[in-house]
Amino acid sequence: MTTLYGISNCDTVKKARKWLEQANVDYTFHDFRKDGLDRQQVEKWVSALGWESLVNKRSTTWKGLDDDAKAQLNDSTVVAVILDQPTLIKRPLLDQAGEISVGFKVADYEQRFA
Repeated sequence: MTTLYGISNCDTVKKARKWLEQANVDYTFHDFRKDGLDRQQVEKWVSALGWESLVNKRSTTWKGLDDDAKAQLNDSTVVAVILDQPTLIKRPLLDQAGEISVGFKVADYEQRFA
């Protein structure tokens, strides 16, 4: 099963969805702003990727965090912050049968779905 996580108005998520549809990949889209996230999902992603790879440090949400909150982030504290601010997650997040990746590059998707 393939699930693409993100927010519907994100340009990169739109590109990934378009690519998946054109490649006839059967997938489910989960908008984490509308559909929410649960602790177990986020813990799985942090475990698979590490929080530094999961968090988008170029996002408006990241820039809005105070410096103390940023300095205190680690694999265990980041889960609560992400649950409170899901747009911190680098988008899109792709879960293909348990293999997790973030971001969208055509070459990467071509390789994964070859």
